[in-house]
Order: sequence, then structure tokens, then C-alpha cells
Amino acid sequence: MRWLAMFTLVWTLGLLWTRGAIAMPAECSSLGAAQRKVADSLLDSQHPYRCCDKTIRQCLQQRPTCKLAERLAADVCRRVQAGENRATIERALARRATSMRASTKPAPIDLSAAQPAGDRNAKVTLVAYVCPRCPYCERLMRHLLHEVTAGSAKGKVKLYVRLFPLRSHKGSTEASLAVMAAAELGKFWPYLSRLYEDFDGFSVDKLPQYAKGVGLSEARFQSLRRSAAVRSKLVESKKEGVRNKVESTPTLFIDGRRYVGDLDARSVVDVLMEEYDRVTGHETK
Repeated sequence: MRWLAMFTLVWTLGLLWTRGAIAMPAECSSLGAAQRKVADSLLDSQHPYRCCDKTIRQCLQQRPTCKLAERLAADVCRRVQAGENRATIERALARRATSMRASTKPAPIDLSAAQPAGDRNAKVTLVAYVCPRCPYCERLMRHLLHEVTAGSAKGKVKLYVRLFPLRSHKGSTEASLAVMAAAELGKFWPYLSRLYEDFDGFSVDKLPQYAKGVGLSEARFQSLRRSAAVRSKLVESKKEGVRNKVESTPTLFIDGRRYVGDLDARSVVDVLMEEYDRVTGHETK
């Protein structure tokens, strides 16, 4: 009967690990034995950088529960499930901590003339330096735009873009000037979204066509995108990025702090929700 008792113990511990008693997130429930061992070692050695000063697992056991501990546990289990090793996960957690520590001095970013996506009164401000011809920007920005206007970040996060054209992307300057011209006419987001929608079919010759498609006067648009004033604004946007040590796109700033964590959409949205909990005083539950 010893084997039966051992089986019962293991089964019971498994339930405690994945359900209620230890409050493990759902992402941890499908890990195999070897994966769980890796996750266990991380949860028992890594600490949240706010909300609770114990290990992630110990923080999960506290009441009220530190929501950041839950987010980090879920992140650890997702990464283990994806096949990342311990060292890789530890580095990712360290980058996240560097990004999200509130003591970091905010970068000077001029948003006085920028048009936000999402609720202007949202508590969290996300700024993205992007190149309109950057494929990574195209994928991430389309997802983030959806999140702040219709997804989990709606009403919580407002999204701004600062243009940062890169010479390595053909047509980046022309596309950026076109976006700036559209912004002058009140169509920043529709125009940028149209560029991303036709990302693979883009050509400089299509820029007036995109303007017409979002309801702009072609003549007015053409005049603006060729104007010295619009070019000057683009130059200043690029210079500001350089001053803020932007070297590649997309580069994100959350409430003025540079984000150096993973740039997949899921990770970015998760830290945005973390920031919302922090600024609204809802870090525990």
C-alpha cells in the first residue's frame, strides 16, 4: 500500500501547486514534471521587485496576494513551457525589473502635439518610438493599438507614437513625412494604420493614395509632406529619440521609463497592466 500512499501524496501536492492553496496561476497547471522542477526552482529563488519582499512562491501564499507575484509566476511558467532555460528566464525577469522600477527618472518626451490612441484620461502613458517601415513595429503596434482601444488596456493605457525613421528601412523617411503630414490634418492614427495594413505592398508612390483612403485632401496632404515645417518636426522627433538613447525600433517608454523587457505583445500588455495596478494603488487583492 506504500505506493498508493505515495501516489496520493504526489497527487495532492500537485493539486496544491496548481490550485487554490498555493494560488498558482493557470499557466503553471500544464507543466510536465521536468518543467515543474525548473519552475519550482525559479519561484523559490526569485523575488518580486515591488509589493512583497519574499520569494515569488512565498508572496503567492500571503493574504492579501501580491498581484505582481502572480504575474511573475505566470510569466515564469509560460517561459518554461516555451522551453526557455533557467538562465534565460532569470535575465528576462531582471530586464522586466529594470524597466518597471518606479524610481527610474522619466525621459523627457514632448507629447504636446501628439495624438494619443485610447482614452486621453487613461492612467498609464505608453510612448513608442517607431519607424513606419519597421516590420517589428508593424506587428507590435497593430496589436497595441487594438489593446488600448478595444482590448484589456482600454481605458487604462493611452498610446503615443514618436517617429524615428531608420535608414536601414527603405522608404522610412518618405513614410514618416507622410505620417507627419497626416497628423497635421488630424489623421495620424488612421494613416499610420493604413501604412501598416499595406505593409508588404508599400511603395512611396502609394502615399497619396493612402491619404485619399483615410479622407484627406490629396493636394493639401502633398503640400504638407513636402513642407519644411513638417520635415523640421520629423527631425526634432528623431533628435529627441537620440537624446533618449533610442537606437532601434520599436523602443517603448512606460510612464517615461524606458522598457527593456521582451517586445512580444503579451509581455508588453502584461507590464502595462502591472503599471496600471501600481499607479491606481491596486497591487494586492
